[in-house]
Amino acid sequence: MTHAVSREVALRVEGLHKSFGAHEVLKGIDLAIHRGEVVCIIGPSGSGKSTILRCMNLMEVPTKGRVFVGDDEITAAKANTNALRSRVGMVFQSFNLFPHYTVLQNVAVPPHIVKKVPRAEAHARAHELLARVGLAEKAAQRPRELSGGQQQRVAIARALAMEPEVILFDEATSALDPELVVEVLTVMRSLADAGMTMVVVTHEMGFARQVGDRLVFIDDGVIVETGVPADVLASPQHERTKRFLARVL
Repeated sequence: MTHAVSREVALRVEGLHKSFGAHEVLKGIDLAIHRGEVVCIIGPSGSGKSTILRCMNLMEVPTKGRVFVGDDEITAAKANTNALRSRVGMVFQSFNLFPHYTVLQNVAVPPHIVKKVPRAEAHARAHELLARVGLAEKAAQRPRELSGGQQQRVAIARALAMEPEVILFDEATSALDPELVVEVLTVMRSLADAGMTMVVVTHEMGFARQVGDRLVFIDDGVIVETGVPADVLASPQHERTKRFLARVL
């Protein structure tokens, strides 16, 4: 699928390296994400996919390299890291909802606290976003009363509440039962269709093929291959990509 992708870069990493002790996970990643683009990242377990996302919003500080949100360098010494980080949303594999908050509070409280959005405005926006992800009737419930798919849709609404320029999805469906995966992918597809810039680490090759504008295959901390998803999945150019796809398809 091709979305209306701008020439303007929303997020980019340059020469990204990340080591944990002696173990080098990322070995020089260069990647630019354009506004309105859906970039799907695939690769074997331990290849560095999630670490790239966590470096993109400085949940992990790169060992070397630079990260830009728009024209602003988030890794610069004097950068307002929190302000820049709030421009990049994140949806995790494990939902990370606040268990003691209601669904509505989970969506409304972060913009109220972090961005100083007035409480009434934050609550009104949260109601809108819960309706958008199909959970308007769950506003007063606690996360434990929801299915995994519903909790993940709340997490997406929470990310949207911060009005980010980019949303990062870290294997957002991999903790879900198969029948719940579809409801989350449907919401993600609707965001893509509405023009949201998205970086999606995923095992869902059908989603990558149908919704992604670009597919990036990573192995052993480097980008091995990148291209139009249908092309990469149908006729990969590199032997490592071929071996990986032969296992997962």
